[in-house]
Amino acid sequence: MKNIFNNKYGFIKKSLIVSSLLVAVVSFNSCSDDFLNQPAYNSSDTESVFTNLETADAFVQGLYRGLVPTEMFYQLGAGDTVTHSAEDGSTNNSKYNICNYQYDAYTPNTVTGIYSAMYAVIERTNIAIDRLGDMAASSKRDALLAEAMAIRAFCYYNLIRVYGDVPAIWIPLEEADPNDPNTLYPKRASRDVIYDKVIADIQGSINNMPASNGTPERLNKQSTNALLAKIALYAAGYSLRWDLNTGAAGTMSRRPDNARIQQLYQIADTAAAAVINGGTNSLVQAQGGKSGFEALWFNFDRRNFSAVNQEMLWHIAEYGPNTNSAFGVYAHPGSRGGTYGSRKALQFILPSYYLSFNAADKRRDVATTSYSIYFLNTGLANDTWVDVGTTYSCIMSGKFRISWCVEPQAADARNLNIPIIRYADVLLMYAETQNYLNSGPTAAGIAALQQVRNRAGIGSLPIPSGQQAFESALVQERKWEFSDEFMLRTDLIRMNKLESEINATRQTMKNLSNRTGQFASTPVYRLYKYHKNTQVYGDPFLAVTYIDLTDPAQIAQVQAVPTNSSGYAAYQTTLKAIALANGQTSTADDKWYPANMFQAYTSTFNGNARKTVGFTAGFNQLQVGNIIYTKPTGSAENGGTYPNWIEGGGDGLFYGFVPNKTELLPFAAASAGHPLIDNPNLTQLPGY
Repeated sequence: MKNIFNNKYGFIKKSLIVSSLLVAVVSFNSCSDDFLNQPAYNSSDTESVFTNLETADAFVQGLYRGLVPTEMFYQLGAGDTVTHSAEDGSTNNSKYNICNYQYDAYTPNTVTGIYSAMYAVIERTNIAIDRLGDMAASSKRDALLAEAMAIRAFCYYNLIRVYGDVPAIWIPLEEADPNDPNTLYPKRASRDVIYDKVIADIQGSINNMPASNGTPERLNKQSTNALLAKIALYAAGYSLRWDLNTGAAGTMSRRPDNARIQQLYQIADTAAAAVINGGTNSLVQAQGGKSGFEALWFNFDRRNFSAVNQEMLWHIAEYGPNTNSAFGVYAHPGSRGGTYGSRKALQFILPSYYLSFNAADKRRDVATTSYSIYFLNTGLANDTWVDVGTTYSCIMSGKFRISWCVEPQAADARNLNIPIIRYADVLLMYAETQNYLNSGPTAAGIAALQQVRNRAGIGSLPIPSGQQAFESALVQERKWEFSDEFMLRTDLIRMNKLESEINATRQTMKNLSNRTGQFASTPVYRLYKYHKNTQVYGDPFLAVTYIDLTDPAQIAQVQAVPTNSSGYAAYQTTLKAIALANGQTSTADDKWYPANMFQAYTSTFNGNARKTVGFTAGFNQLQVGNIIYTKPTGSAENGGTYPNWIEGGGDGLFYGFVPNKTELLPFAAASAGHPLIDNPNLTQLPGY
């Protein structure tokens, strides 16, 4: 009998085991109330848990708790050339620094929570795998064993894509040799060895996974195949590598054995094809007047999972007082009071991304918003709240907008599950493997990409035929499709595109600021239609109607903003006429207001323009970090120099990025409670 108190590490094990079982009965309360009725386990002996399949099942369900630490989206959900930090501070703010790749192992400007969270789950998976192995073989036992192995693989995938080489721990702590110094203080192990181990685990057990686990909040055969494809692509892809023995500076490279790289791409290809050919998954399509992409995210936010689970292969349960995460708190349009409360957006969308979408692409106004929710006058209970149009320096995230979510909303919770893998991801991974394995896109790979584009409304765009051009198209497609799903940053690394995408984004933002190159004809003035916010959860509102103005005569008319209320009525008459001339219908109650998109939201012109539709108190404020919305985008509007959030003063875009260094994060070398302090056998990333 394996009693947890028969060695000096027993007190650690008791804490881990009890917490695992306690969370097992609450972590899936969004699936079934039955879990709330199960007893809380507090046995001092793990074998009492694994004596029957019911309690073993509860333990395995508890493994999902804590799988996505807040730092995954709080710190690493930005810096991917799409989403950026919108904090109030700049260089002294950890999120802003990490977003811009300015890490410092000796201050809080690094990420450590992912390390501790993943190893806590790994310890619990090791317990499950060890104890399940002692149970009598059965289809249920084998399925639970496969599920635990897949969860452990996901943890190591998260660790490696953030830290590179990390310790490899495969047995419970109580089973380890207490005299081995590597037990409590493990060293880094080769990521290739770890990847090969977890891939083999999944390959050897995936056929034991059920076709369905009742909900995509638990892994099944389809989602595990999707996870296998993803991990295999990371294992075959590029990463920052250094010699663990010498600590010499690393380089961005693949693993050295090319034959294994080919095998890994084939594994990913086969796994993705298994999902595609499984016949149970598909992309959500247009319905109820919404595009497919809009219907996907509106229903996901509303927790109407039956409408989206065909595409959402795996999402983490996050609902209720004990499991509600802060996911979605950071990436949203922001709101000021009212039904939704005062919710500050802490991330924003780079305008280069917003402007990259094809005009026909239905994804832009779902993934991004050019509005924020603000009160018209006083902010009191009887006030009017408005979806107020913004400028290029404050385009917001849109997939997880507050108004689409389920109430009630707390300041630190959104009642949102966390999306992990979608069918669209599988399609694009399959297109990628087909392209790599065949030295160019195949008909099957093109068809997979075409499915994603057709749903987006851009199926008519030409698809390149060359291998490199097709890969570049996939990079861009992943950016359009997966913003704010915290995978793009590390996807760019594994595809060895991070440096080139960062450099391209820097230049693109300079071109936009100067209105040169591809932005030479980008309209400066936009005419927004005044729109009241319904202040109701489940409001299906998508985007503020606007007109990009290009006619010089019309631009001259909108520039003549009256500075006092006596001129507002005549000005509105002029704006309505411009709207009609641009094909917009207009009623007597309609109002319009212009915005100079290259000026700051708080510019005199923009502030006076909003006053013409009734904004008074707080007319120049937004619920987003003021380092962004109080700044212009245009260099001319900034006195002839780039705004410092684009370039300047040590805090421009990606100011901390250093090739062959910042692709991975360091461990904290100061401040107790962090890996490098707790474990003297860990080595620091070269360069730090």
